[in-house]
Amino acid sequence: MTVKRMSHKVLDHSQLSRSAKSSLLSTISFAAIFFIIYADIFVSNLPMHTIDLRSHEVLDHNHDQTQVPQEQIESTFITDQSTPQLSIQAKIEELEDEIRDPLVPPENATREERLVWFRRKLPELEILKSNNLSQQFHGRVLEFLNNGCSLQFYMVWLSPAKSFGEREFLTMDTLFKSHPQGCLMIISNSMDSARGYRILKPLLDRGFKILAIAPDFPFLVKNTPAESWLEELKSGRTDPGYIPLSQNLSNLIRLAMLYKYGGIYLDTDLIILKDFSGLRNAIGAESLDSESKIWNRLNNAVMIFDINHPILLDFLEEFATTFNGNKWGHNGPYLVSRVIARLERSGRSLDYNLTILPLKAFYPLDWIRIHRIFRKPERELESRAVEITLNELNARETYAVHLWNKRSRQLAIEEGSVMARLISEHCVICQDL
Repeated sequence: MTVKRMSHKVLDHSQLSRSAKSSLLSTISFAAIFFIIYADIFVSNLPMHTIDLRSHEVLDHNHDQTQVPQEQIESTFITDQSTPQLSIQAKIEELEDEIRDPLVPPENATREERLVWFRRKLPELEILKSNNLSQQFHGRVLEFLNNGCSLQFYMVWLSPAKSFGEREFLTMDTLFKSHPQGCLMIISNSMDSARGYRILKPLLDRGFKILAIAPDFPFLVKNTPAESWLEELKSGRTDPGYIPLSQNLSNLIRLAMLYKYGGIYLDTDLIILKDFSGLRNAIGAESLDSESKIWNRLNNAVMIFDINHPILLDFLEEFATTFNGNKWGHNGPYLVSRVIARLERSGRSLDYNLTILPLKAFYPLDWIRIHRIFRKPERELESRAVEITLNELNARETYAVHLWNKRSRQLAIEEGSVMARLISEHCVICQDL
C-alpha cells in the first residue's frame, strides 16, 4: 500500500506568562543558591572512596584484590557479592529527573490523596490525549514501514529527550550494526522534536531508517481490552499507584504497538549482538527455578510477535483487568509471566505457536551480576575470564545483552572490559559515543 508522504511538523510552544516566568526564575534562583552552598559542603567533606548510596558505607577498592581460584575462571558469570556503585552526582540527577516527571505521584500519599493529585494533573498529561501531531500517528507509521524494512523494531521513551543518553544511543547503534536494513520507531512525545532529531542525526546521516513519533494513545488502545482502562484512567477513577505512571504506560504501549503492527519491541538498555530475523512469536526467560530448571519468570524487555497475535490480546486483557500501580513489575514482566503460565497449565500454549527462549538469549547476566562486564581486568586470570565471556556471548545463541540500566547506568565502561569489547565489535559509530 502506498501512503502519501506527510510533512513532519514541529509544534510551537506558547509563551509563558510574565508572572509564571517570574515565579519559575525565583524557584530556579533559590535552587541554584541551595545547590552551590551544599555542593561545596559535599565536595569539601567527601573522602577519596566510593560511597554505596544504598547502605551509606565507604567502600575500599582494595578489598577486591584477592586471588581468584583457578576453578572460578570459567567466565565472569560467576557469583560475586560486590555491587555496582553510583556516584553522588548521578543520584542527584536521578532525583531531579523524578521531580521533573509529572507522572510521579507524591511520596507516602494515601490512595485518596493520590487520586486527588492525579485528577489535578490530568489536564497536563498530553500523552493521554490526541492532538494535531499525534493524530497523524497511524499514517506516519504506515508511511515509515513502507520503506522496505527487513525487520520493524519499536522502542518507547516517555522521559524528557534530554535524558536520552549514550546508553540509549548504544542500543540503537548496535541494533543497526546487525540490522542495517531494519526500521526503528521510537514511540515518544519528547523525541518527536527538534532536540530528538539532533540526537538521532548521527544515525540518520548514515542512512539508517529511524523515526521518533508521538503516539496517539486513544488510537493505540481503540478496539482492544485496554480501551476501557484508558477511559477509566482519564476519568480520574483509576488509582495510578505510587509507581510512576510512565512505567506502566510504557508497558501498555509496547503491547499495543505489537498487536496493531507486529514486529519486535526492545527496551533502551540493550546491546544487540545478532540478527533477530530467525525469531518469531518469541519472548525470553529471565530466571529459572533452581530445582526444576524450568522458567519461573519471563521479561517484556524484548518481545517478537506477529500482528494481531492472540497472546497480545490476552496480555492487553490482563493489563486492563488486573492493573496495579503499586507493585513493581506487576503490569510488565510479571504480567507476561502470569498469562503464559496459565496457558501452559491449561495445555493451550501449543495453539499459540509461542517460543520461550532461554536465559542466554537476552538475559545472560542478571541485575546482580551485570556490573562485572563493566570492569577492567586487572590480572591475568581476569583477562582470561573476559575472553571466555566474550566467546560465550558471541558464540552461543545470545541475541542481546540486557544491561539493567537502573543498576548499571552510572557505571563507567572501563577499557578492556567485556562491555568495551562488545561495543567495539557490535556498533557502527562507537567512537562518537
